[in-house]
Amino acid sequence: MKPARHHVTRCRRCNAPIVWCLTTANGRRQPVNAEPDEAGNVAVTNGADGVLYVRGLTKAHPEPTPGEWRGVPHHSTCPSPPPPRRSSGGQRAAAGAVRPVPWQGRQG
Repeated sequence: MKPARHHVTRCRRCNAPIVWCLTTANGRRQPVNAEPDEAGNVAVTNGADGVLYVRGLTKAHPEPTPGEWRGVPHHSTCPSPPPPRRSSGGQRAAAGAVRPVPWQGRQG
């Protein structure tokens, strides 16, 4: 099965045909090569809402189900992958935590 033509776009770095999918694990966007590949490690499906969804093929579910096609994440085949993201260098503050403020002595 191939993706519908309206889903196919081009990679900004290498101009290869790709489709953008939402991951079933966390809803993030992931580019996948537009051509199905029998050696692929992800399964892509067209959701009822018209959005493409992708999930990893695992030992528990190694084959695509009916209605899915096997694909390859584009980042693994792109000749010009995006640069790695820079880390913040330290631990992130907990959500909702108050940052310490230097003590300001009483003026008076």
